[in-house]
Amino acid sequence: MTGRTLYVSDLDGTLLRSNERTSAYTNSVINRLTAQGMIFSYATARSYHTARKVTAGLIANIPLIVYNGAFVIDNQTGAHLLENYFDASVDMLLDDLFVHGIFPIVYSFIDGIEKFSFVPENATRGMQFFLDSRKGDIRRNAVRCTDDLRAGRKFYITCIDTPEKLKPLYETYRNVYHCVYQVDIYSGAQWLEMMPQAASKSNAVRQLKALLQCDRVIAFGDGKNDIDLFLAADEGYAVENADAELKQYAAAVIPSNDADGVAQWLVQHFNEKSGRE
Repeated sequence: MTGRTLYVSDLDGTLLRSNERTSAYTNSVINRLTAQGMIFSYATARSYHTARKVTAGLIANIPLIVYNGAFVIDNQTGAHLLENYFDASVDMLLDDLFVHGIFPIVYSFIDGIEKFSFVPENATRGMQFFLDSRKGDIRRNAVRCTDDLRAGRKFYITCIDTPEKLKPLYETYRNVYHCVYQVDIYSGAQWLEMMPQAASKSNAVRQLKALLQCDRVIAFGDGKNDIDLFLAADEGYAVENADAELKQYAAAVIPSNDADGVAQWLVQHFNEKSGRE
């Protein structure tokens, strides 16, 4: 029998199909294998709020990694087991974004309540696509001006604009904060996501591995923001539709998200990896 293995999957483009949902097949496979003892979690850029919606039917009773590692949350109680917030330097970052005509979506806790704040009249087409997908979300917080974006304890900033505007800012801040610069797989818009330096999937996975007393990590992903996840894993598997750069870090390429590649791999390999007969 080998040691305990933690299996961690990205959501969008990996565990989720293109309709932004886990399939009935994926749910049934993971639920069956976790009942047999598989230790499974997911690590996503999504919030806990939306991750639970898109994985409806999936039973994951261990802590989950959300907001690209800004938080690790107990999926049974909703309690935050790990938190990463910006320090005071975030105000200078916001100043710089505003000077360059970037008006981001800012995630924060305001009076203890999670919100994502934005100035409606400054929304780009890509931002509007995202906001339309979050209609009815209790976290939505339309504000009057950029100064209102400074409210609360901030932990995540999403900029959605042109590459010409975002790439220079990525180069400026990539070593100051944890930055993810990639094209959104749903809208095709360019995104620049910025988090505290300590907030990463890799840091969160290492802490979750220790918390659960696991010996190994096997990860699944599709995007550039999964490179650090693969670096924290003993084995990383990229779905067929993954970014070419991520595939360079993968132990192997598995079927695509729409072919339920992660679930297929788990069916074929879980018993083998766990030492079960």
